[in-house]
Amino acid sequence: MDGDRSFIAAAVTLRTGRDLKANVDHVVPLVERAIAEGARYVQTPEMTSLIERDKASLMAQIGTEEDDAVVAALRDVARRRQVAVHVGSVAVKTGDKLANRALLIGPDGAIAARYDKIHLFDVDLPSGQSWRESRTYAGGQEAVLVEMPWGLLGLSICYDVRFPYLYRALASAGAEVLSAPACFTKETGEAHWSILLRARAIENGAFMIAAAQGGTHEDGRVTYGHSMIVDPWGRVLAEGSEEPGVIVATIDPSVVAAVRGRIPSLQHTRQFRLGYARLAAAQAAE
Repeated sequence: MDGDRSFIAAAVTLRTGRDLKANVDHVVPLVERAIAEGARYVQTPEMTSLIERDKASLMAQIGTEEDDAVVAALRDVARRRQVAVHVGSVAVKTGDKLANRALLIGPDGAIAARYDKIHLFDVDLPSGQSWRESRTYAGGQEAVLVEMPWGLLGLSICYDVRFPYLYRALASAGAEVLSAPACFTKETGEAHWSILLRARAIENGAFMIAAAQGGTHEDGRVTYGHSMIVDPWGRVLAEGSEEPGVIVATIDPSVVAAVRGRIPSLQHTRQFRLGYARLAAAQAAE
């Protein structure tokens, strides 16, 4: 691509609740605010449409992409305002389980790309919280790159950020901007969120854009917030709080080439074998 490819990107912090209609009224004004601030690419967090801990209630409200009121509203915004809206994820029915699916909506309002979260969050935290995404969701099987007007965007969702090989594969395939919209718990977010996002940006020489859920939700969960935009050198260009809001930053893809030229680690990736050795036991003293 020739010429200046710079653009303004936005990440929206949400506090999504249990009611789809209320969530439309929550997210649309924030996306509109991001566009008013000059954003041509707007990213929302994981679970933009609905956050509901009770599985029966969740399943009763979830349908297909076409049924989702929040997705429909954001498609309308993208079409009216001629921008790209990256819905960090929504839950959609796929047989007996759901998919945790990111949607990239183009300026024509059409869904240009889909990505189903590959790595599912099945953990028991020291605080006593237990999460089993695999009980409700089916994991995705395919990493996804999207050709944007300014270059290639690599898609991921939340817990994926703990698996560096996914981002290395995306960057090696040409991604200049990586994404990790999330719904991080407050406990893990305070400990790891910023470190993980900056690490994925640094090790791949790529921008990282990560919109997040923040605060205490209607279903009782507490999320960390702190949407972030990080440059390829690991500098935080913009960071939010746990409160709903918008952050923006200018993304200059030419910086990617400059950083990768300084530290060409993508070019130095090598295949290797894994060996094992054993230390002999010490002789007992006589």
